[in-house]
Amino acid sequence: MKVYVLNTGWLECDENWMVAQTVLGSLSNKTPQVNWIKIPVYAVLIDHPQGKILYDLGCHPDAMNGYWPTGLASVFPFFAEKSQDFVKQLALTGTRPEDIKTVVVSHLHLDHAGNMHLFKHANVYVHRQDFVYGQTLVHLSQDPAAHGAYVKADLEVPVKQYHLVEDDFELVPGVELISLPGHTPGILGLIVHLEKEGTLIFPQDALYDRRNYGPPAKASGIVYDSIAFFKSIEKVRSYAKKYNAKVMFSHDMEFFNTMKKAPEFYE
Repeated sequence: MKVYVLNTGWLECDENWMVAQTVLGSLSNKTPQVNWIKIPVYAVLIDHPQGKILYDLGCHPDAMNGYWPTGLASVFPFFAEKSQDFVKQLALTGTRPEDIKTVVVSHLHLDHAGNMHLFKHANVYVHRQDFVYGQTLVHLSQDPAAHGAYVKADLEVPVKQYHLVEDDFELVPGVELISLPGHTPGILGLIVHLEKEGTLIFPQDALYDRRNYGPPAKASGIVYDSIAFFKSIEKVRSYAKKYNAKVMFSHDMEFFNTMKKAPEFYE
């Protein structure tokens, strides 16, 4: 089994979204300048003996050309070099979209479900509560500003079959999916047990950044359920201790720069 990290571009944003209260005003500085940062957007390809599995789908290639609503595009603008095109990143692993029959989406936010259109032929696993919440938001109102970080077109892609997950389970030998609610009503974290490099945990937006992990744990600026958010961090910490695992943070550029990227791989 091999694990490839696909480098699919980056977002820019106010750092307070990643780690809440990074910048605070004071009597002597009532209007402090925020920190505008770059954060990575990546996907994970698992080359497993039972077939290739894709975890997360990055941002839609036309995100900044009108596919995303103006509000989201201004708060979280997306950038990518030509080499970071999703299909080109897959090609670095010797994979075409049609080779992938199983897709796991950690959650359906715009930077994790953007290339769903490439996988209409696939079985897609997503957390039940996130699926229900996202579908509810995008269909309650025609106003994209009321849809949070969900993009209606991403959620309406017809796929072979959605599989709605609530409980932790083993997807295939050596690959576990775990429920990590908090950032949204439900996130599917990924645990991969490798022969040479041990266990990797991909908690995705349950843990944006090393500072969220702590200890002490710190909130991000986007939290659906704060109590569940901190419980999920401790759940990741428990699994990391149990398996002596490495935690792979989702939107931490400094950490991302230390990760192996395709065509390199973990095994």
